[in-house]
Amino acid sequence: MFLFSQARQFTQHYQDEQRIFRLKEHRILFLFALLIAFVFVPFVGSDYLFNAILVPYLVLALAGLGLNILTGYTGQLSLGSAAFMAVGAFATYNLELRIPQLPLLLSIFLGGVIAALFGVLVGLPSLRIKGFYLIVSTLAAQFFVPWLFTQYGWFTNHNASGVITAPRLEILGYSLNSPVGHYLLTLSIVVLLTVVARHLIQSQYGRNFCAVRDMETAATTLGIPVGRTKLFAFAVSSFYLGIAGALWAFAYLGTIEANGLDLNRSFQILFIIIIGGLGSLAGSFYGAAFIVLLPIVLSILGQAVFGQAIDQALLQNLQKIIFGALIIYFLIKEPEGLSRLCRNAYQRLRTWPLRY
Repeated sequence: MFLFSQARQFTQHYQDEQRIFRLKEHRILFLFALLIAFVFVPFVGSDYLFNAILVPYLVLALAGLGLNILTGYTGQLSLGSAAFMAVGAFATYNLELRIPQLPLLLSIFLGGVIAALFGVLVGLPSLRIKGFYLIVSTLAAQFFVPWLFTQYGWFTNHNASGVITAPRLEILGYSLNSPVGHYLLTLSIVVLLTVVARHLIQSQYGRNFCAVRDMETAATTLGIPVGRTKLFAFAVSSFYLGIAGALWAFAYLGTIEANGLDLNRSFQILFIIIIGGLGSLAGSFYGAAFIVLLPIVLSILGQAVFGQAIDQALLQNLQKIIFGALIIYFLIKEPEGLSRLCRNAYQRLRTWPLRY
């Protein structure tokens, strides 16, 4: 198609290969999408759109991005995603509570750093074990973190209910305590971290991740420090998940308890990257969109067909059945998930006039 012509857009330098979008038209579309997201949507979106769809979608996409770096690119299986999110949320809360002078963004960043340090600790067993046994190791962290935050009241400021409340969200004197403010805060962080993740994957660290995932023995032969690469992947993944946890607690829910980020949330994030596509940054966004929109679509279809008499429990069970069937389908037929399907559709669209 003439809108996406690659004529005279050859890759001539190494720096050109490091671009997020190599085609000029792709860069223009990306900037146009950012313009719509930052300028147009805040003026026309409703509170329901921000609170129920966009903010949870962005946070889950960021969490999927973090797990994809660990599992999709480095091949380290994990079921402790929600635990890393909880560490980031509670760390950010305590930083804002104990050190009120800290800016909000710095508190969120340091919360992610604390989650990264915890991720390195959890990732130490990966130096000796892998596969199913590594899943069990991360699963132990998933049960340990809620117990720790519940057992010791210091983490919740000795709140009897064990619930922490979002601090005042304010940046440079501008209040973000509104649906639009929550959306803009979340969108800004997600866009920034997505760009950073893209550059990371295209760097030497990203190539080390993929080498360890494909074959550890060959990676060792090539001189790649396998142990340090695994721990670095755990740190980066936990950093992203920690920031996602802080946004989930403060920009989406407003309050959270230790048991609010449980094993079900870890499975949900795992489903996101399986359905969206392992080893694909875009797949994290596709999978998150599917997870967020499917219950809404099922609810609309159920009410349209059966009216108000439809049982919500039936819809939830139907949602689980669809999730299970899709996971089986993608694991068998399309391991690269929705990202591969979208990529194939895009390639066919680009060459459509030339195809028979």
